[in-house]
Amino acid sequence: MTALTTAPSRFIGCDVGKNSIVIFDSLDDRTRTIPNRPADLAAFAAALDHTCFVVCEATGGHEIHLLDAMAQAACPAHRADARKVKAFIRSFGVLGKTDAIDARWLARYAQDRHAELTRWNPRDQQRVQLQALVMTRRDLVANRVAWTNRSASPTAGAAQPYIQTLIDCFDAQIKAIDSTIATLIQEHKALNRAVKTLQTIAGVGPKIAAALIALMPELGTLNRKTAAALAGLAPHPNQSGNKDAYRPVRGGRAEIKSVLFMAALSAARHDPNISPFYKRLRENGKKPIVAITAIMRKIITIANARLRDAQITN
Repeated sequence: MTALTTAPSRFIGCDVGKNSIVIFDSLDDRTRTIPNRPADLAAFAAALDHTCFVVCEATGGHEIHLLDAMAQAACPAHRADARKVKAFIRSFGVLGKTDAIDARWLARYAQDRHAELTRWNPRDQQRVQLQALVMTRRDLVANRVAWTNRSASPTAGAAQPYIQTLIDCFDAQIKAIDSTIATLIQEHKALNRAVKTLQTIAGVGPKIAAALIALMPELGTLNRKTAAALAGLAPHPNQSGNKDAYRPVRGGRAEIKSVLFMAALSAARHDPNISPFYKRLRENGKKPIVAITAIMRKIITIANARLRDAQITN
């Protein structure tokens, strides 16, 4: 994503559903609904120009056709964080919720925040495929853990053979996805180069590298603080009067934190550079989870810097 270079004069909010999209246009102050189909969205985008700014929320991937249509028509668009939009709407005391209301407030959000919102740039299809594979693998692993735990329960009883069949199926699917991911990365030069770059970082193996690229495609284009915040690893102040409490990390992408947690554990135990850093934090009175979080933050900032440097070099 890149920042908007010109100030728009027309703001369009799109509340995206699986089958249709409710649109509010600041030009005529009216709301209408169109089908969420590529052909209809292409026709809608063709009627817009660079003076418009279209904003929608992330809705489980159903917004992709809309964003692709805007990119094809060279019309600026932004995929908003639903939590930020919700907080923005509530700050005005609005409690009602309909698709039309959401579309209107998305346009208002675009009008108020356009200077700081980033423009959507479509990713190449290989990265989209990698993300789908990585996220599916994550869900399969989570299900395998859940069913393995159920299998170990004393109450599994007669269900044990059926549970084991499910576990075997999960194992087979995870193995197949791992093979597909490896092939995809091997055949795509940019992905292959990025994975190799990330594997030079302590604790980062091929699976973690692939997950970072898929789940945080912005890596290599951010500054240090933004990278940490996007990964949910930036400490936030908790101070009031004479109180200066523990600074928690919050927000960001939870799936990134789970990936980095395993990398940080490995680095803290085995890497000759990271391990002393972890021990020093513990000796200074930091809790184990605080020290591990500091390593996670170090890993993501190093990853961002190395991918950025690799792009400059190449």
